[in-house]
Amino acid sequence: MSGGLFNLANQLSHLFYRLKGALIYKPIFGQFGSRSVVRRPLLIHNPQFIHIGDRVFIRDGVRLEALQDKPGRVPMLKIGNDTNIEQNVHIVCHSRVEIGREVSITGHCCIVDVTHPYDDVLDPGKLGARIKDEDSFVTIGDASFLGFGAVVLPNVRIGKRCVIGALSVVTTDVPDYSIVAGAPARIIKQYDPETGEWVKVKGPHR
Repeated sequence: MSGGLFNLANQLSHLFYRLKGALIYKPIFGQFGSRSVVRRPLLIHNPQFIHIGDRVFIRDGVRLEALQDKPGRVPMLKIGNDTNIEQNVHIVCHSRVEIGREVSITGHCCIVDVTHPYDDVLDPGKLGARIKDEDSFVTIGDASFLGFGAVVLPNVRIGKRCVIGALSVVTTDVPDYSIVAGAPARIIKQYDPETGEWVKVKGPHR
């Protein structure tokens, strides 16, 4: 197949998934915006609690789970306009996960607001099936970037225009205009609006 035909096939595939979104996903999601695409998901659970903005592009293998662990808690998983989510990303929400506009989430990232309590060693239940009863959250600010394989854990706020390094594990809040890396992630640079430059941060930061 020539390059031109290959590109045409990609364009037709994209149109097919846009049509699938409009006809199949839009009626069952809490919101499914104009020109948004979810290609071939691994799992979509409780789509009525999932809100996807306009022009969102989500690649194959995504796992979007909204868990209603008890009747009084209504989960909300929200993805803002013009956000892209690459292959095999895992997002679990049992309370509130909000991803802003123009966010880039690269492959194999994990974003969860769920904690599996392990305190009671005599509990016969499966550890992975336990969910801590809390109103937890994750928020990711507009135009932020999550590098390949990054993990964002519960009760974390990531500000706007942040960069999360590949394979980082984010356990604490990240201020606006910050670059973090590591497990657990630490701030390594921050943008200085007075100088217009990114400045290295010395020493441990939480």
